[in-house]
Amino acid sequence: MGSTKAEEFSVKDNRISKYAKALSHPARVAILKLLIQKQACICGDIVEELPLSQSTVSQHLKELKEAGLIKGDIEGTKVCYCIDEKEWKLAQGFINELFAAYIPMKNGCC
Repeated sequence: MGSTKAEEFSVKDNRISKYAKALSHPARVAILKLLIQKQACICGDIVEELPLSQSTVSQHLKELKEAGLIKGDIEGTKVCYCIDEKEWKLAQGFINELFAAYIPMKNGCC
């Protein structure tokens, strides 16, 4: 695999990229929306709510967890997931800052 040269970009740019990658699949967006809607840690319910297999949901949960957007706690034989509030606020701030930086040109472009 080739080098991504990620180390040549700012920490903030790398974090935004990490969040964007985690949000790049509709299943992961659906999982996040489900966790937000439930406002609680969810264990096996996620598979029941989505048209995906257990292994596919597990892979998407892994991606979201690696990005820091969710956290999981082991309860017996289950892992329960919820939004990681601290990382969520950080992601929200970085992404909002990126979008807020755009100022439309007066005479337009393209």
